[in-house]
Amino acid sequence: MKGCVPEWLQGTLLRNGPGLFKVGDTEYNHWFDGMALIHSFTFKDGEVYYRSKFLRSDTFKKNTKANKIVVSEFGTMIYPDPCKNIFSKAFSYLLAAIPDFTDNNLINIIRYGEDYYASSEVNYMNQIDPITLDVIGKMNYRNHIALNLATAHPHYDDEGNTYNMGTALMRFGMPNYVIFKVPVNASDKEHKKPALRKVKQVCNIPFRSTLFPSYFHSFGMTENYIIFVEQPFKLDILRLATAIFRSVNWASCLKYDKEDITLIHLVDKKTGKAVSTKFYTDALVVFHHINAFEDDGHVVFDMITYKDSNLYEMFYLANLRKETHEFIETNKVNFSPPVCQRFVLPLTVDKDTPNGTNLVRLKDTTAKAVMQRDCSLYCLPETIFEGLELPGMNYKFNGKKYRYFYGSRVEWTPHPNKIGKVDIVTRKYIEWTEEDCYPSEPVFVASPGAVEEDDGVILSSVVSLNPKISPFMLVLNAKTFEVIARASIDASIHMDLHGHFIPTQSTN
Repeated sequence: MKGCVPEWLQGTLLRNGPGLFKVGDTEYNHWFDGMALIHSFTFKDGEVYYRSKFLRSDTFKKNTKANKIVVSEFGTMIYPDPCKNIFSKAFSYLLAAIPDFTDNNLINIIRYGEDYYASSEVNYMNQIDPITLDVIGKMNYRNHIALNLATAHPHYDDEGNTYNMGTALMRFGMPNYVIFKVPVNASDKEHKKPALRKVKQVCNIPFRSTLFPSYFHSFGMTENYIIFVEQPFKLDILRLATAIFRSVNWASCLKYDKEDITLIHLVDKKTGKAVSTKFYTDALVVFHHINAFEDDGHVVFDMITYKDSNLYEMFYLANLRKETHEFIETNKVNFSPPVCQRFVLPLTVDKDTPNGTNLVRLKDTTAKAVMQRDCSLYCLPETIFEGLELPGMNYKFNGKKYRYFYGSRVEWTPHPNKIGKVDIVTRKYIEWTEEDCYPSEPVFVASPGAVEEDDGVILSSVVSLNPKISPFMLVLNAKTFEVIARASIDASIHMDLHGHFIPTQSTN
């Protein structure tokens, strides 16, 4: 241990990500396919305790029992045995329209009520014990709400209710995007009933194109509104349904249409009704929203955008194994950097406003919403910062006006080696970096009784490629990015994706 972990920092940081890429003689094609490895960092009385465990999903059990990969993942397709009746299988797949997905939940940790789930973006989740990391049980969204896909990035309101969003595809009738809510008091641990049994549907949003729904990884939420960005990065449903018989992976079923527009849906959380104004912007790709809030009759939201969908291609393992200079040369031409952009949506729109008028009245942004002939608003964003991904913030300011966000610096390497902080007001940027060290997504934890937004610490688990430096948990002063402490970990740590901090009282 170098430095001192603050005594007030009490709780467990759960992290999730791909951790096993080879089973027997078989290997995954893509980094996002690796078998989920969950690890936890427990902060107690100035000490840090580490634990890790592979997620004992059905996928993990089937693969390890067979000593080979037998369950398909997004970028790795396992084809059926031709000796089995492939024609009847094909027919049943076409009838069902959507394949049965893996439960290798490797993206994030979600809280519903008092239950914690390892999650990805499919209908299956695995409930875990946040202390032991054991699997408590497998959960299927479809037993509680008609969904085929759901995001791994929910929102939590001030009361502790969880909001999330998913996609209902054809086997449930009319296809829709679905926004739903799970109340904070939904868990019944005494009777071992899942929190999802109390799920409530907030609203449905019809697909713009029935056979080509938008892919989405996250969404925005303010005190009164949900923001859903229907981007032209689309899922080809027919290709998805027949992928296994076309000898293509599910990843190839996602297509980006750069000639299309991006629709922005604004939904009232209380009524479930969408605002009637049509908001749109140019074609873009978005994975992560940062924050959203209401300001003087406007909804403001910030997200990390790309000009294309090439990011996923970078993470094929054959690509990642290239020497650094070769990787840079291969991806430099195709690489679209992440850009933090601010969009502003006026809530009051006079239909008689002259064509070409900017309806954004806020003085602290250059974002525009320009009236069109058909009374729709064409949104022009303000660029805040270029080069940060995996954004995080002080979650007490979620849905409220805020000033700071934190993230992983993305340059020419697929694995970020810096974490940074952006001051949205002054545009000042500070960062932490150390040679041969690769930090995970930064997580903000507020100091007790904190008033200032950046009064707290940043937590990040750091992988070291230097054999003389063990992996460590990094604790930074969130104001200055000065190192408060670094706790060395006597174990091999993997690069992960996302996680969830649970204050001590929540794990009792």
